Amino acid sequence: MNRRHFLASLAAAGTQLPAAAPKNLKITSVQVLVTNPGQTTNGNYVLVKILTSEPGLYGWGDATCTGSELGVAKFLEEHLTPGMLGRDPMRIEDLWQTLFFLPYYRSGSVHMSAISGVDMALWDIKGKVAGLPVYELLGGRVRDKLLTYTSAGGRNYQEVEEGVRRLMARGYKVIKVQVSAPGLESGYAVPQSDRQRAATAQAHAEGVAPTEIWEPGPYVRTLPKLFEHLRKTVGEDIDLLHDVHERVTPSQAIVLAKALEPYGLFFLEDLLRPENLDTFRIIRQQSSTPLAMGEIFTGQWDGLNLITEHLIDYVRHDLAHVGGVTTGKKVATMCEPYGILTAWHGPGNISPITHMANAHVSLSVPNFGIQEYATGWGNPIREVFSAIPTFADGYVDVGDQPGLGIDVNEAAAKKYPYLRRLRPAIRRRDGTPWPY
Repeated sequence: MNRRHFLASLAAAGTQLPAAAPKNLKITSVQVLVTNPGQTTNGNYVLVKILTSEPGLYGWGDATCTGSELGVAKFLEEHLTPGMLGRDPMRIEDLWQTLFFLPYYRSGSVHMSAISGVDMALWDIKGKVAGLPVYELLGGRVRDKLLTYTSAGGRNYQEVEEGVRRLMARGYKVIKVQVSAPGLESGYAVPQSDRQRAATAQAHAEGVAPTEIWEPGPYVRTLPKLFEHLRKTVGEDIDLLHDVHERVTPSQAIVLAKALEPYGLFFLEDLLRPENLDTFRIIRQQSSTPLAMGEIFTGQWDGLNLITEHLIDYVRHDLAHVGGVTTGKKVATMCEPYGILTAWHGPGNISPITHMANAHVSLSVPNFGIQEYATGWGNPIREVFSAIPTFADGYVDVGDQPGLGIDVNEAAAKKYPYLRRLRPAIRRRDGTPWPY
């Protein structure tokens, strides 16, 4: 029986058939919208809308790149859009490759964030054409829901403990913990001192980058004591992890990974900056602490040796910066033979569109580990975006709507314009620039 007769027999039996893809489907327009719902410091989102020749058929993607938002927007408008107009949006891989090689001097955060937004929008369109959620197009669900985590930070051990207990009461099984180092006014994912908060507000008012002072030594000495405190107070039944945010030297990274071994971390995240990846070999030889890396990678080949040499346990790529859904699926596939699990980056400074894309990929890959998911989405976010992943008892999930399952209220988004808020410049006490 040929395909035509087979479909006719299904129709005669009353089986509902999927609608055929529109013929000669073309990309007719690419629109870029920069919005900051709630007017927050890290809340500028670069959204991409791809419209097609089929009336009412469009897709949304997220090209947010914190610190370079307007650069990404202009790159999309002036350099990538001309390469897409008139092309078939169903040919996602073909378009991905075309846009990757189009500028010749390729890769980097601006270029790859732009491609990420386009890629998500194309998968959104394909899902709508198929009448299926994106995870079905990626092979279908491998799990019913996604283990997730969020952060508890404080200026001392007691504040962190209280934050952990609050999150445990909400059902979290895994929690990221961060604490201030002695003598420092600020740090990654911890509350600023009153003085640092005032200095940051003043810098933002002047339109310049705030300065924060960081010293890795006190931090390396303090962190094991935090975990010792937490294991004594909240016990062994809650999984804990920590994000170094690349703020230590290679030798300090080795010391830290070894010192944290007794506390059974879920993983130790971004222990080294990308420029020092060779040190992971030494760390692996000396410590059994599980390691996660990849948050600021900008492509599927970044850190490839970490995978092929099994130097990490979790990949942390951000799908808004490495090439979208297409890259996420490829990276997960590369990791699978090595037993390396996914833990896609999911902070509040990427839009709910990427959080939805994260979930679709995470639901469909066999080697899923955990999905970071930002909390505290305020009313302006919910006014602009029609959906966010749903949280319940330590897990997140998305529905079964076609595509990514999210739409954007453009009128609402335009109420919240771009807000210039430069990221802080991190320096040692002697003035030396230091990684964020």
